[in-house]
Amino acid sequence: MRVQTPVGRLPASVIIAGNVLFWPTWTVLVGYAAQRTPAERFSRDNWLTRPRPYEDDGVWYRDTLQIDRWKSRLPEAGSAFGGFAKRTVSGGNPVVMKRFVVETRRAEHAHWVMVSGAAVTLLWNPWWAAPANLAFAAGGNLPCIAVQRYNRVRLGRALAAVRRRATSSR
Repeated sequence: MRVQTPVGRLPASVIIAGNVLFWPTWTVLVGYAAQRTPAERFSRDNWLTRPRPYEDDGVWYRDTLQIDRWKSRLPEAGSAFGGFAKRTVSGGNPVVMKRFVVETRRAEHAHWVMVSGAAVTLLWNPWWAAPANLAFAAGGNLPCIAVQRYNRVRLGRALAAVRRRATSSR
């Protein structure tokens, strides 16, 4: 069966193979590029990573999404390309905690770019396949984005507590 796509009529098997090959390749390329991006680029929040009012200092993630019940089930790929292994972070060291905050921004950016891959799939997919590719991209990346945002809020509170303790002990 051939399907009309932006590049012409393609066999359904070619379209499916394109998607099956695209998504893992795209994910690895984006992860690799993100890891090679200088950390300074993620040193501050920007329009994408800044806290939103609905997040309510992490309450929305904890109470509405119940993120603590499932976040540990997500894969950890931060160190896949020689980066920062977030699962090894222990609290109390402000230098490590600040680095972790930077890495949450890096990971959030990477996951948003991975989601944007759904637009790339429009090149060889029929228009009606767009929702399926977007759902696949969103389903695989939005939970990771939520965890990054939640961790950043928690780290912000932890860093503030470390600063308060340091100030009060002086």
